[in-house]
Parts: sequence; structure tokens; C-alpha cells
Amino acid sequence: MPDQSYNIVTLIRKKRDGKALTEDEISYLIRAYTDDKVPDYQMSSFLMASFLNGLNTEEAAYLTRSMLHSGIVVDLSETPGLKVDKHSTGGVGDKLSLILAPIVASCGVPVPMISGRGLGHTGGTLDKLESIPGFTVDVDLERYKEILKKQNIVLVGQTEEIAPADKRLYALRDVTATVESIPLIAGSIMSKKLAEGIDALVLDVKFGSGAFMKKREDAAELAKTLVGIGEEFGKQTIAYLTNMEQPLGYTVGNWLEVRESIDCLNGNGPEDVMEITHLLAGTMIYLGKKASSVEDGIEMSKKAIDDGTALQKWIDIVEEQGGDSAVVKNPDTYPDADAVEDVKSDQSGYVTEMDAFAMGMVSVELGAGRRAKDDDVDPQAGFVLHKKIGDRVEKGETIATLHTNKEEMLDSAKKGILDAITINDREPKSLRKITHRVDKDGIHDYDG
Repeated sequence: MPDQSYNIVTLIRKKRDGKALTEDEISYLIRAYTDDKVPDYQMSSFLMASFLNGLNTEEAAYLTRSMLHSGIVVDLSETPGLKVDKHSTGGVGDKLSLILAPIVASCGVPVPMISGRGLGHTGGTLDKLESIPGFTVDVDLERYKEILKKQNIVLVGQTEEIAPADKRLYALRDVTATVESIPLIAGSIMSKKLAEGIDALVLDVKFGSGAFMKKREDAAELAKTLVGIGEEFGKQTIAYLTNMEQPLGYTVGNWLEVRESIDCLNGNGPEDVMEITHLLAGTMIYLGKKASSVEDGIEMSKKAIDDGTALQKWIDIVEEQGGDSAVVKNPDTYPDADAVEDVKSDQSGYVTEMDAFAMGMVSVELGAGRRAKDDDVDPQAGFVLHKKIGDRVEKGETIATLHTNKEEMLDSAKKGILDAITINDREPKSLRKITHRVDKDGIHDYDG
């Protein structure tokens, strides 16, 4: 680390004026922020300047390296096998980690999954896990290693030792409207993933109204950036571009998504959820050298659902991390929110569009997400969709069901759902769920 000190205001001004920072300058800024020598308001200014003016390729690499080395890089050599993780860039209703992690672990590939909380309009894996009574995501490094070695899977938040700079910046970006920046996203994802001790990584990079990257071209750029960083650090990395023009599956919330995940592990999952889940899981199994190809990995993933081994692994990890497995075995015992109300369609026709971003914000309004950095989330809040793009709906038919403990928000939430759904007379074309694969050799059309 450089010994030189820098004037923080000067660094902010330099980035505000569109100039590139050196590796020493970025390293100093991240280290000073981690050491509480830079307050949130100054780091917020730097994040906004970086958001508006961008970071070049070198700056993005410097940022990743600085955040990676703000803590320790975990040694998981005591756990045999190639350790493989998955990361999604986030989308409305994206509960895939809860399904694929136990699938992959049950197929013999260790999954050291360190996840985050909700960002903006999207839910976080940790918030979903914590909706399970007793489930703890906060463990120290030794316990993290112990769980992984015992169960072949661990589902936790960032420990104090792993990329502490990213943990703080992640929360700050959420409440300063600086989430949707390719260099900031790439630095956050890769510093955390590289620090957790993985050997390979699979990425689900989403695009569309419910994703941070609205345009497929931007998602492709992010995927290439992420894959490039992973390969530069010697980790085999494969990314897929997936469509987020509507929520994934039928549930949006915390417990509601856990419940749908349990349905998936019982073999009753929605087709869109399972298609992407099996692809990502199959790729992880392949990178973990338990399958000779991605296609073979997909077949192993499907078998783990069919024979119940994935569900048993899910029960095992819930119990290992202190959760009440009774609600996993019998989700009907979980209490509903105080207010559960249907949203009725005000017209007949076909659902042709869904504004997934707006729907994600409705879930926040109902209590499932955060408006401020330290807000609590309501595990019961969210909504269940009864119709998706391409479905026929009649006037007066239930199109969604709202769940909330904020009864005063019901009217605006109902309006928000109706405003987010477009209904027309003509049946739309089906959405292509997975469009491209990105690896070290470039970007390729995915023909499934």
C-alpha cells in the first residue's frame, strides 16, 4: 500500500472533472474510507462523480483490487474439490440462488456463496434467507469454513474480514442512486467473489426493465467486464445474459420468494425459473468438474430435483445455519401478512408488457425493500402474480395478490401494479429468456 496521503476533496474534484485517478489514489481513497477517515457524504460525492463520468478499464481494475485487498482472501483448501459460486446482477423476483446452490452442492460441487442485501428495486438473497425463522447469515470466517466443509454449501453475508470496503460501499450505493454503473457493479461483484475463496464463477447478467442494466448492450458490456476480471485473476468465469422484462417466477418479496423456491426444489417450479436455474447450475457443475459438459451438468441438476437430493441439501443447510426447517417442510405454517388483498384487472385482453422496475418499487412500498440504508425489511411483504406476459386476462379477474403489514399502502400499491401491466387485444410473442453466453473467447448467441 502507498504511504502517500491525498486530499480527499482533490480526488473528488478530479473525478468530478472527468479525469482518471491513479492506482495509488484509488487505493488510498478505499483504504481511508474503510478506516473511517472518509465520511459517507464524501464517498457519496465520489460515487456520484464516478457514476456520471465513468471509470476507465484501468480504474475499474484498481477499484476491484483495492476492495479485494481491503480484507483477506479466504483459503478454502481444507474443503476438497473446485469451489464454484454464482452471482446475479439482480432482478425483480430473482430467487435463483436459493434453488441452484443446494442443487449444485448435492451434485458434489462446493458452493461458498456470499450474498448481499436488496439494492433499490431488487430483493437481496440475505433478506430472503433471513425471512426463514432463526436462519443466520452472519458468521465469522472459521464458521464459514466449517459449514462449507461439512455441508458442501454455505449461504452467508460478507464477514468483517471479506472485502469490508465493498460491504460499506454496497449499502451506500443503494441509497445514493449510484447502483447502475458498470465499473462500480463490476468492482463490487468481483472483489467479493474473488475474496471468498472460489476457483470458478458463473454469472447471471440481467437486462430489461427489472434489471439494473436496461439495455442488452449494456448487460453485454458488464458481462465482458466481469468475465475479463475473473479470468485476469485466474478464475474460469462464464456469464449468461438473461431477460428481466418481467419478474422472474410469480412471487416478489422475501418469504414469498423462499416459498416459491421450496416449490421449485419440490419439482413444482415455474418454467422460466427452472430453465435459467438448470442452465446456471449445470454450468457450475461443469466448472466444478463433476460433469463433462454444461449439457451433462443440466441433466445432473434436473436429477437432483427429481430424486429429492437438492431439497434434502436445502433442509440440511437451513438447519446448519440455525433456521427452522419445519417451515421449509410445511410452508403453510408460515403466517401471512396482516393485509392480503387481490388486484383485479380493469380490462380484458392479453398481458403484453410488464414494467418490472415499477413492480419492484411496489414491493418496496409494501415493505419488502429499503428506502434508507438502515431500514428493516418485512419478511411477509410482497406480492404474488397470477398472470405473466402472454397470458389472457378477463376484466375483474385477479391479476396479483398483495401481502403487506402496511395497510395504508394498499391503494397506491394496487394502482402501481395496474399501471405497470399493459393489456392489449393481440397476443404477444414469447420472451427469449436467455440470449447470450459470455466467456474468455467473447460473446456468443445462446440457442439453448
